[in-house]
Amino acid sequence: MTLRRLGLPAVLLTAAALTACTAQSVEADDPKPSATGTTAPSGAPGGAPEEGGLTLADAIKKIPVAEEKRVGYERDSFKHWVDEDSDGCPTRQEVLIAEAVTTPEQGARCTLSGGSWLSYYDEAEVTDAKRLDIDHMVPLAEAWDSGAYDWTPERREAYANDLSAARSLVAVTAKTNRSKADRDPAAWMPPAASATCTYLVDWTATKLRWNLSADQAEQTALLELAEPCADSTVEYEPAT
Repeated sequence: MTLRRLGLPAVLLTAAALTACTAQSVEADDPKPSATGTTAPSGAPGGAPEEGGLTLADAIKKIPVAEEKRVGYERDSFKHWVDEDSDGCPTRQEVLIAEAVTTPEQGARCTLSGGSWLSYYDEAEVTDAKRLDIDHMVPLAEAWDSGAYDWTPERREAYANDLSAARSLVAVTAKTNRSKADRDPAAWMPPAASATCTYLVDWTATKLRWNLSADQAEQTALLELAEPCADSTVEYEPAT
């Protein structure tokens, strides 16, 4: 596999971000379907991450603030799920395999059976992959609004199938993913209080990785929600 995600459950990948997170989440993405993110201090593509990352609040402030542009959005503008390494497993299956707590058996055409997963949005244990969606941490529509409207089709495809960053895509219960729809943290947060800081780190890291903007309401909400997450840090690798 050329673009395997880290083979750890989502909750373990972001455990450091949860250390100081005790606040209750706010009920508030793309129906379908993060990193402890990785953060470049410059917030610009090509910038080198600062050792140890930025505090969550400082990382949020690195996200450019701009008005959103929804005109012209179509979900089909982001081609997914693809089998980029031609191993028979499309992006959805790659994420399910990588995030499994108990490894599923892999059959013909990458069909999966058995296995178990932990959906960190709602702390639900899932043993049927059909009950899981692969969530784009920053939903496709939100990405479009925040800058992807000006991308090439190739870059949008790369975004929609981003296996190079551990938290750009995450396996979660279909119920929570569809509740999120295309909303940003100003309007929706995971129902589990334990997910708050992790989610904010993942969201911020993804926006910075892809050089996406935030509108003023989103930035304000992110900063307010991040107040109890003082020990959370953000790191990211700028997408190429």
